[in-house]
Amino acid sequence: VQLQASGGGLVQPGGSLRLSCAASGAAGLNTYTLAWFRQAPGKERGFVSGIAGIGGTTIYADSVRGRFTISRDNAKNIVYLQMDGLKPEDTALYYCAAKSVWYVTNMSRDYNYWGQGTQVTVSS
Repeated sequence: VQLQASGGGLVQPGGSLRLSCAASGAAGLNTYTLAWFRQAPGKERGFVSGIAGIGGTTIYADSVRGRFTISRDNAKNIVYLQMDGLKPEDTALYYCAAKSVWYVTNMSRDYNYWGQGTQVTVSS
């Protein structure tokens, strides 16, 4: 499975960005769980949000709940992360991840496939 993330950039505090991650390379990708993680300089990679492969259950980290929205287009095998109300502490390299198990979890060790990351910088 290949994951190609895009959509990062520089935005002012309070602004918005939408990240996209296109999945390819396997059958049945619409049943894969997809997620976003992020890693800031000097910090460990942390969970942001995930969406289940079946049923579409979504989960969020407490730090982004109410500001970020995850969604997926199963016809195109793309997962999106709409980020509103961005804060400087959201600055990080954002990774998309996938696993073939349908239920969503927030542990990076559960995910088998990783994209290359897209940089998000929130600064005035």
